[in-house]
Amino acid sequence: MKKDNKKVIYWLLTGCVLIFIMVIVGGITRLTHSGLSISNYKLISGTIPPMNEVEWQEAFDLYKQYPEYQKLNTHFDLQDFKDIYFWEWIHRVIGRFIGLVFIIPFLYFLIRKQLSKPTIKKSIILLCMGAFQGFLGWYMVKSGLVDNPDVSHYRLAMHLTTAFLTFAYTFWVALDLIFPKKKEVNKSMRNFIRVGLVILVIQIIYGAFVAGLDAGFIHNHWPMMSDGKFMHETVYIEQEPLYRNFIEGKSGVQFVHRTLAYIVVAFIIAIWYRMRRLIVTKYQITGINTLLVGVAIQFILGVLTIIYAVPVWLGVVHQVGAFLLLSAMVFTLHRFSK
Repeated sequence: MKKDNKKVIYWLLTGCVLIFIMVIVGGITRLTHSGLSISNYKLISGTIPPMNEVEWQEAFDLYKQYPEYQKLNTHFDLQDFKDIYFWEWIHRVIGRFIGLVFIIPFLYFLIRKQLSKPTIKKSIILLCMGAFQGFLGWYMVKSGLVDNPDVSHYRLAMHLTTAFLTFAYTFWVALDLIFPKKKEVNKSMRNFIRVGLVILVIQIIYGAFVAGLDAGFIHNHWPMMSDGKFMHETVYIEQEPLYRNFIEGKSGVQFVHRTLAYIVVAFIIAIWYRMRRLIVTKYQITGINTLLVGVAIQFILGVLTIIYAVPVWLGVVHQVGAFLLLSAMVFTLHRFSK
């Protein structure tokens, strides 16, 4: 029986699509402030939402015991609670479904001996990443159930970045099977794209910081922050010592995210420029051209998101743009690496 066949590729790509959907729903959950609506975690029974008014009232009464209701949402009635409950519930259900989609076919392919040893090892890494992602989700929620009715922006960044990296690795494993033939590698170009990938991941982390600190609701101007200044004075005076402004201060974090956007654009243009001097394949050209288009669209989305103070739909689209840009970067790196 042929190993690493098309069914395995479709399985991995299905996982990529599901993670993509998961990130979209996660973005909606965050932007609608729904993430703390379910304050307990039940792996099996938690899959079923409240089915009658008594169960809904019990869930609402549990929500009332935590800071988000007590400090922010005392005006909520049961219908308001149902609205935010939906997004967090669907987010968790999709997470469980993704787990099943990864585990069950993996066991099937393993029993049928349709996976090569390298793919088995990579698949086990994927399963571990998925399990860790689920743990980080609950670890993030716990941070908003103590005193402050908001999750830690550090834990949010860990949760979001791990989702992006799990997708990236799943996509990479699928690409290994789609393009099994090895070729001579231009190590200089490959390493240059690797640096670009690292910068892009750092930018994604800072995007999570902006979301976690609600830093997109201030300095809603472009290209300057406020008062006609490229770096507003609040960037470096909100926190002590100075460095904390750039990891915990709203203005400082937004400034870093803005500045990194220019660097990401410049780096992708540099990748395109260096590619022009090489003999390249059609897939390498496709990858880099997609990067160029993607970073242009993402930059415009970022500007619109900040100018309009992060409306839900635009915030979600901006997050989707980051996801697609990462996909293009992973594809391009793969084509210059294998």
